[in-house]
Amino acid sequence: MLYSGLHSEKKVYFIYFQDRPIVEYISRRRCQQAIHTIQTMSNPPQKSSGVQFIRIRHEQAGQRIDNFLITLEKGVPKSRIYRALRKGEVRVNKGRIKPTYKLQADDEVRIPPLRVTEKPVIHVSDSLAQTLKQQILYEDAHLLAINKPSGLAVHAGTDIQTGVIEALKTLHPDTLFLELVHRLDRDTSGCLLVAKSRQALLHMQNQMRSQSMDKHYLTLTAGHWQQKQTMVDLPLKKNTVIGGENMVTVDEAGKTAQTCFLIEQSFRDCQLMAVKLFTGRTHQIRVHAASQGHPVAGDSKYGQRDFNKLMKTSGLNRMFLHAWQLTLTHPETDQPLKLVAPLPSELRLFLDHLNTSLAT
Repeated sequence: MLYSGLHSEKKVYFIYFQDRPIVEYISRRRCQQAIHTIQTMSNPPQKSSGVQFIRIRHEQAGQRIDNFLITLEKGVPKSRIYRALRKGEVRVNKGRIKPTYKLQADDEVRIPPLRVTEKPVIHVSDSLAQTLKQQILYEDAHLLAINKPSGLAVHAGTDIQTGVIEALKTLHPDTLFLELVHRLDRDTSGCLLVAKSRQALLHMQNQMRSQSMDKHYLTLTAGHWQQKQTMVDLPLKKNTVIGGENMVTVDEAGKTAQTCFLIEQSFRDCQLMAVKLFTGRTHQIRVHAASQGHPVAGDSKYGQRDFNKLMKTSGLNRMFLHAWQLTLTHPETDQPLKLVAPLPSELRLFLDHLNTSLAT
């Protein structure tokens, strides 16, 4: 059954079948619920073929058995997994274990047949596959870094079937572990780091928590900053609803957030800024820049409409925010590793245009 999703016309929502509307709703939520029900009925749970025995490899060790099963058995409700653990259906080295048990290398895990929902087939287009291959900045047995293009989500979501991580997993079927170390907004380009083992992931996460990983961005902001260097130390709070939209706001009840802005180049109406993050909050650079009266160019969420219009007229068709450099300690060698993501061609060309037409 081919259901193409939602279509809105005068606040009436339709379910489409083979490009023809078959049901209409006045509530978007009810329409979404109906689509979910239809898709569930079209793809009923299936029983797995039998008992699985899995030998834990070195890169899988260190994680809790419940988290391991949740990741492994996609589509199985968590309640079913915890019931299997509680009843002793799941065994490690022939013995019962608690959900908090941490797996060790060479452990043998017995997993009973579980009812699962068949995984949807993820299709990675040839163009996306080629793009990701061309944008690899660094790869070894422990880490993978790419120069993520703007407009590409890092992971799938409600309206996004395939993100970077899903595409990478599809393109690397023999790699047992691939997980995002951090995230970038969909419209942000630049250095995105992926761990190829659980040990590498934990190592990178510890570096981020201890602020020993240096993250530098390039952004174009409205107006002229008063000082060459500005340190913004303002707490940020997520999920503040403004005008029906979830926003991140400066709020004393929020989490600590620190950003350093440094002027790199000045133009008539804007400045190119080098930015260093000391924390990694959602939308941190965008909100901190806007809080100083210098929002990011092309930012439709926190930006200035007139400034964005001026930038678009000048040729900017995306948000000017790029994850430029990432400096870290390699999880295996303990040696410093510096990753540099060159500015995408569309941003370089736009800066060239500013240099010739809007230079100060």
